[in-house]
Amino acid sequence: MNHMKQQQSGFTLVEIAIVLVIIGLLLGGVLKGQELINSAKVKNMIGDFRSVSSLVYAYQDRFKAFPGDQNQNQLNDAFGNLVAAACAPAAAAQCAQNNGRIDGSWQAGNADGTGVLTDESSLFWQHVRQANLTTGPTALGNTAYRPRNADGGLIGLEMAGGLASFIAGMRGSFFVCSDGILGRYVRQIDTTMDDGNTAGGSVQAPVARYRRCPPAPRAVPRRRPRTPSWTATSTSSARHTDAAAESSLVPAPGAASHRALTGRLASALQQALLGGCQGSG
Repeated sequence: MNHMKQQQSGFTLVEIAIVLVIIGLLLGGVLKGQELINSAKVKNMIGDFRSVSSLVYAYQDRFKAFPGDQNQNQLNDAFGNLVAAACAPAAAAQCAQNNGRIDGSWQAGNADGTGVLTDESSLFWQHVRQANLTTGPTALGNTAYRPRNADGGLIGLEMAGGLASFIAGMRGSFFVCSDGILGRYVRQIDTTMDDGNTAGGSVQAPVARYRRCPPAPRAVPRRRPRTPSWTATSTSSARHTDAAAESSLVPAPGAASHRALTGRLASALQQALLGGCQGSG
């Protein structure tokens, strides 16, 4: 009776090396692809800030007035029968027609972009679209009426002298604002458009809002054997400073800097959603 020898099969070192190289290439491609996506988002957000400023100047050059600020007679002359509506008189505080200023808050309406108020900062979008300076719905009740950035945050405009500035102390004739911007994008936007200082200059980031409250920090500072504490409001928002541009949390007095924390906590803090404004004029 012949006995056949059974051969044991397995991967050689060369085969394992080839597989590892392929996996490395795939991971590198995925990471590079994500980097390109993030870069494209930042470029789109920068384009949003710049394009809104261009809309103001283009409309003013054509009609010698600001979009949203014209009274009904001026709109009739500009657009004829298919005219955009003038600001509703009932909203008098945000509706001083033809006063050379776009009154109202850039956030006019509900947070989801619906229920848009008929103040001048809301009608801004209707008028520039009616003038064919940009595309989008002209009906205030349309859920897509308010434009959004690449991450879904709302975009808007307000002027100095109407309401309190969205960012205290920020200067400019008008402010282009956007919210829902991830903290890790904020510094890139500011560096490209301004000076890299998110607490000053023509591009700034205000108080942050969070999707969820960051987990309690368990890591200890490198040099101080105690857990840092943080000051934040009950709505999980905190005061923003340039030193914490990507975390938007401020250490309580005596607490260690967030730079001393481990990557786990830093990663959680980078999920901060910020709003930002660009001052122009």
